[in-house]
Amino acid sequence: MDAPLIAVILSGGAGTRLWPLSRRAFPKPFMRMPDGQSLLEKTVLRALAVATPPTTVVTVTGRDHYFLTRDEYQRVASATAVTHRYLLEPMGRNTAPAVLMAALDVAQRHGEDAILLVLPADHLVTGAAEFGAAVAAATTLARAGYLVTFGVVPTRPDTGYGYIRRGEALGAEGYTIERFVEKPDLPTARAWLESGQFLWNSGMFCFQARSVLEAAAGSCPEVLGTVRACFEAADPSGAAVELPHEAFAAIPAISFDYAVMERAARRAVVPAQFGWNDIGAWPAVAELVPADARGNRVIGDAVVVDADGCYVQATSRTVAVVGLADVAVVETGDAVLVAHRESAQDVRRAVEALRARGSATVEQHVTVHRPWGSYTVLEDAPDCKVKRLVVKPGQVLSLQKHQRRSEHWTVVSGTAKVRVGEREFELRRNESTYIPMDTLHRLENPTGEDLALIEVQCGDYFGEDDIVRLEDIYGRVK
Repeated sequence: MDAPLIAVILSGGAGTRLWPLSRRAFPKPFMRMPDGQSLLEKTVLRALAVATPPTTVVTVTGRDHYFLTRDEYQRVASATAVTHRYLLEPMGRNTAPAVLMAALDVAQRHGEDAILLVLPADHLVTGAAEFGAAVAAATTLARAGYLVTFGVVPTRPDTGYGYIRRGEALGAEGYTIERFVEKPDLPTARAWLESGQFLWNSGMFCFQARSVLEAAAGSCPEVLGTVRACFEAADPSGAAVELPHEAFAAIPAISFDYAVMERAARRAVVPAQFGWNDIGAWPAVAELVPADARGNRVIGDAVVVDADGCYVQATSRTVAVVGLADVAVVETGDAVLVAHRESAQDVRRAVEALRARGSATVEQHVTVHRPWGSYTVLEDAPDCKVKRLVVKPGQVLSLQKHQRRSEHWTVVSGTAKVRVGEREFELRRNESTYIPMDTLHRLENPTGEDLALIEVQCGDYFGEDDIVRLEDIYGRVK
């Protein structure tokens, strides 16, 4: 019996070029595409279509994104049972540590002959049949000991991607890799396109656990050693493995391409005919939306007047664009981006400037996701803060208190189980309670439907660090 094919999803990165929709607490993989699915949803569906039953999906993601990732996966219907495994990073360390950590985990649980199919969670792939054929070819080469990547056949002379120059043919499945090359200038990209010898580097991989670990031992022993030390220090017993902070921080931050693929002896590329887009900037998102007669593309409550080639996305307000050409206008509840198409790659510079100012818009949206549900900030003033909380069925917030603010809760839908001090009681729609400063309290949704309530905070400070947790089912008590 052939060794299993295990899908490994890499879900990380800040996606700063897609600000203000992509933020540190809600990065690119969670962005909804025009069809309503997130990039992460699309990736796991793609993985389920090719993984070997009984299906296991290993996801490497940030510790802060675990519950958000879990909730995304719950939206995905599968005809077969799926075992989800999570490797939770306490900080970003690029792709080499993520891939090697997953290889160690797969080797331990499924054997060193098991094959990893490594898929970034922030790419858009179309053409299910073509993708399946490419995976089948890559699997054949992986079983022969090759480290395989997928090279997308170029459709234009693009300067935004790295390239792979293919070498000798390896049967019908693919080619050896002659070399990896960095992003070219436009004349070079045109020449490479005409030669037919170059492919876009997709950042997707396929290989046996044994092969990649042996290659890493030769090409980046320091990286592999620190990854192994971190993996062995973690508790692997649960579905979600928290990688220890100190050991993980000792791992060098380096890409898998540079640490392993560019130095490996047995490496191959499969030319892929499927549609591929890494959704790196707003023009790539715009291409997913139908255009009007003047090339304008609109999502949400927006109008364009005497405009050409504009992309407008309105989330919470009406947006009007008049007399402009080739600009992207993206509106969220707390931020607006206006950028010329030719400057789309420079959005990250605006994010850097906002981060230097300490702007909260770099970190999170008006709606903030938590393990128990979410809250949306309705007003944030010096003397009060107003939120709408949505608590998912069966979830419970931590037992906590605040030293610099009091709170008023009013239920707008559902039923709440509340503790204030030593008293426990239920609140129903249109009922309220008051939580004095420095008083223990807890909120729970004991029902099978969402609980929504309005929280009004009064005091002189409303930061999240004014939460003193005594008990928490999500492990947030220090």
